[in-house]
Amino acid sequence: MSVPHDTSTQPVWRAMTEADLDGVVEVAQLSFPDHPEDLACFANRLALNPSGCFALAGDDGKVVGYLVAYPWQRYAAPALNTQIEALPVQTEGIYLHDLAIHPDLRGGGYTRPVVEALADQSLAAGYNRLSLVAVNNASGFWERNGFRVMNPEGMAAKLASYGDDAWYMERELA
Repeated sequence: MSVPHDTSTQPVWRAMTEADLDGVVEVAQLSFPDHPEDLACFANRLALNPSGCFALAGDDGKVVGYLVAYPWQRYAAPALNTQIEALPVQTEGIYLHDLAIHPDLRGGGYTRPVVEALADQSLAAGYNRLSLVAVNNASGFWERNGFRVMNPEGMAAKLASYGDDAWYMERELA
């Protein structure tokens, strides 16, 4: 497989824009083939919380990774590939909806900086917790990033659409 960007510069994290969405969908399809989400879903999250959406790209603009996060309720996870009309009025943390790196660049140390930037941003906004749903047997990866598996009552039913290997996880920030 060829490297998906200009190798003369290392990709860097920056704020996501609407122009990045096609690239985000491409990386998502490569990273989560069993959990497809379309462009409208990512556009919806970007519109709702642009400060929680990041793109990993080189000088050529090619998106090779992304992170999408937004304020959300604890012990809840939005259904996959759905649009949200509005963020909840009462939120208890930041939900990390998705983090993906192009397969050719995985293991390059790109994830920790953006996760830590999200943690810092969340604390600055008054939140003391990040949450997510780990899929594709990624719970070990997330544990290395400070998250732990939580099993609140009723969560298994909420995660049914995410697959058998889905785990609700949290990271305390305070």
